[in-house]
Amino acid sequence: MLLSAGTPVVVEIGPAPKPEYLEVTVLAPVGGEVAEEPIKQFITHWLHLDASLQPFYDYTNTDPLLKGLAQEYHGLRLIGMPDLFEAITWPIIGQQINLAFAYTLRQRFITHFGYHAVVNNTDFYLYPHPAVIAALEPEVLAPMQFSRSKAKYLVETARQMASGYLSEAVLDEMSYEAALERLVSIKGIGNWSANYALMKYRRFPQSVLLEDVGLQNAIKNRLNLESKPSMTALKEYTRPWKEHAAYATFYLWRSLLPQ
Repeated sequence: MLLSAGTPVVVEIGPAPKPEYLEVTVLAPVGGEVAEEPIKQFITHWLHLDASLQPFYDYTNTDPLLKGLAQEYHGLRLIGMPDLFEAITWPIIGQQINLAFAYTLRQRFITHFGYHAVVNNTDFYLYPHPAVIAALEPEVLAPMQFSRSKAKYLVETARQMASGYLSEAVLDEMSYEAALERLVSIKGIGNWSANYALMKYRRFPQSVLLEDVGLQNAIKNRLNLESKPSMTALKEYTRPWKEHAAYATFYLWRSLLPQ
């Protein structure tokens, strides 16, 4: 993880003696002093530990589409992405390709441009800093099998962050509507990508990814539909969710995985 002060830290997270706690061990930097509070803040944001799930659980009992999900996946929290650049570029990397190849491209991107450290004979990488990618020309990504347009979008997004047009500080001060407008104004970032970032990084509870195939398939399965719902139908199904939209989406995604 990269702390707010710019310090790369490797930690190990595991169960604590008390079940309601997590135990965090700093593996690197070895012998250096690392403040505890930034680590707590990072993990809290990442795992959404400061959120109360009860309002969402109460709501699921009133929505036929979501009923039973709270009991089935009780305690599941919406795992986020504390790094804005990662949250907004991961959807760009994964656009219009299968998930396996998307993960391959992501790994190449991280290992080639990200900060690297070896701890206990294990390689650890940080997601690339936007300033590093902003300094590139898109053609540099071609040998890694990034398409021309995808490489251009990644570099352009990095440059928007390096310039300050898009940043954690800017986004943190914005409403959901303003943040969505800011993100979709950047070339290569559509409604799905923007809502994904606002769900995973900014934690806006009303983020809903109507264009998401996974969400569409989950709704199809839950309602025993013959085909995926239309956009008009999706808007009707999701309209009542409001501040529960992000968790409703996340729990429906989970329903697609093996039990």
